[in-house]
Amino acid sequence: MAKRYSRHTPAFLLLHLSDGPAYGRMLVKKMDEELPFCFSDSAIIYRSLKDMESNGLVKTSWEIKETGNPVKWYSITPKGLEMLDVLSDDIQKCHANLEFFLSKYPSKKTNSEK
Repeated sequence: MAKRYSRHTPAFLLLHLSDGPAYGRMLVKKMDEELPFCFSDSAIIYRSLKDMESNGLVKTSWEIKETGNPVKWYSITPKGLEMLDVLSDDIQKCHANLEFFLSKYPSKKTNSEK
């Protein structure tokens, strides 16, 4: 099944970056391994990081080694921390709506089977 875009991808990325700087591949791995259902692929994650950088939510720095490719590190900014609070409120409201749906759905299904 193809992965779908999650509107909360930036929230999860900012949450991970609030723990400390990370590079893109590290964030992709964390999303895949730590989320129960990751709906974002690497392209969406990198696009989200680019958008967040453009909006001042994350800043980047390059680590250049003598051998190997340079690594682009992402860090959350104070503006990103503020946005994390806003996104947390949004997720709490979505959670409340989903809880409502799940509390009503079984009763609707039971009623329609009668």
